[in-house]
Formats: sequence, C-alpha cells, structure tokens
Amino acid sequence: MTAPDPAALLRRLFDAAVAAALPAGIVARHLPARPRGRTIVLGAGKASAAMAAAVEAAWDEEGPGPLEGLVVTRYGHAVPCGRIEIVEAAHPVPDEAGRAAAARMLEMARSAGPDDLVLCLISGGGSALLALPADGIPFEDKQAVNAALLRSGADIAQMNTVRRHLSAIKGGRLAAAAHPARVVSLIISDVPGDDPAAIASGPTVADPSTFADAAAILARYRIDAPASVKAHLAAAREETPKPGDPRLATAETIMIATPQMSLAAAAAVARAAGVTPLILGDALEGEASEVGKLMAGIARAAAGSGHPLPPPCVLLSGGETTVTVRGQGRGR
Repeated sequence: MTAPDPAALLRRLFDAAVAAALPAGIVARHLPARPRGRTIVLGAGKASAAMAAAVEAAWDEEGPGPLEGLVVTRYGHAVPCGRIEIVEAAHPVPDEAGRAAAARMLEMARSAGPDDLVLCLISGGGSALLALPADGIPFEDKQAVNAALLRSGADIAQMNTVRRHLSAIKGGRLAAAAHPARVVSLIISDVPGDDPAAIASGPTVADPSTFADAAAILARYRIDAPASVKAHLAAAREETPKPGDPRLATAETIMIATPQMSLAAAAAVARAAGVTPLILGDALEGEASEVGKLMAGIARAAAGSGHPLPPPCVLLSGGETTVTVRGQGRGR
C-alpha cells in the first residue's frame, strides 16, 4: 500500500471528525414525535442555528401542531430558517442581543402547555449566548464576571458553575419554566466528560452544584466580583433545580454528538488508510502550553522508539485546555 500523504490524511481525519458532529447529518434521527400542540424550538450555541435548520428540513409544514421558536447563535453563524427565528449575539463575553434573546426564550418556555413540546437545541458557546442575569444583578456586572473567569485559568466546568448561579435561565431553569410541557434537549457536547450540566451551563438539566460552590470558585481564582454578585451568592436564594425536581420530570436529554464520536470517525479514516490510530482521550484538560508539550513528547516517542505505537500511526485526542491570561495577553 502506498503511504498516504501526511497533510492530506490529516485533513481527511479532521473533516471526518467535523462531519460526525454536523447538525445536517445527525439531528433528524434524534427528533421526537410531533406533539398534538405546538412545537416550540429554543436553542443556544454556535451550532444552534444549523441545528434549527436541520429541524425545519426534517419536519415540513405538515404536522399536528405549529412549529415555531427562537435560537441564539454567535455573530456570523446564522443559518436561514423559515419558522424558527435566528438571533446573533456576542461570544465569549455576552452582549445585550444575547440578554434580550434569553429573556424572550424564557417567556416562550413559560407559555408552553401540557400538549406542547419544547425542543431545545444546545451546543457549545451557549453559556455566553444565553445571558440573562438573575434578579438584582445588573447585566454589566455579569459581563464583568464572565470576562474575569475567561482570564482566570478556570476550567469550563468551574466557569459554568458560576454562570448557573448568576442566571435566571441556566442550571435547569429553562426546563423548569416550561413545565408541564414535555422538554426534549438535543445536545452537541464540546466539554470534557459530556456533562449536560456543563454544556451551555445546562439550561434544561438538573444542577447538582450550589451557590457555595460558585462562591468558592471565585475565591479560588481571586476574582473580585461586583457587589451585586457577592450579595447574590451570599444570599443563596432560589437554588437551581436539583436532581429529582418535579418540574424536570418531563425533561429528556439526548446527546447527539460528542468528542468521542468525532474521534472514532477520524480513527476509522486512519485505519482505512493503513495508519494505526491511538485515541489518547476525549477529555484532556489543563494549561494549553503544558498539554502541548505532553502531546509533542508522545509523538516524538512514537517516531523515535515506536512507543506507544510504531509508525505509521496517528495520535488523536479531544478536550478543552485552558489559557491563563497574564498582563495584556489575549490568550492564544
């Protein structure tokens, strides 16, 4: 067998990994049955507009009830839709467009009745895009905390624990607002471990974390939060919905794409090309510079001594590393 061109093969592996997570190819097979009442599509994330377009393509105009909704995605990521409204907003630091969209979504969820289906389309980036502060927290204070977290070196799970406890819509609150309607969430994971509570800060799933956890994270990373945030966390009123909350009894979560699925797709392409793949994991975390050194060391060992695999081989991994920003750096 002729040895594949390395650059061309790497491109094919990348394309296969991306294709495994593209909404156009995966959303339709996970859709629930149409309800007797309305289907209200709500969503947030960088892939949410593409997910909405896939819903419309799979569900034509004919159906037991009307199809309507609203999703918010990052600027530049909108996809034309006919019945589902698409709004663009800022990421990673939220803006007024995201706040307004989140407020409208919460009202749409509250309007759902027992015969309706609330179909939630959730993907990475939803935390910043679905930015609706809890009562008593000015929007600019939430923006400030979000920016500080991004610079702190906190991992995504820690950042989202804080975000859930400063929000009126995250941490299961969106699904609770839709009760007693059926809520089905289709989720594209971009976080290590695929914890639905960490993806877009879990607007439709129970939240096991607490106000005390959120305060401890701010303290750990020496984030001097605005007075409104400190007061909100200290008061610890109206916790997020916890496992077993009856308002979430009709909520269902379906993970339709994960890092592991993308890695498996890339590995299949490598094997077909005669190259042995080694998946190092789908949940790598840590400081990006240190993880990069580790990955380079493994690659050099494979090339020089044949361990952990002899050439030709390819090392595949997924996860979410962090960059602690120092000085005026941007965190590349």
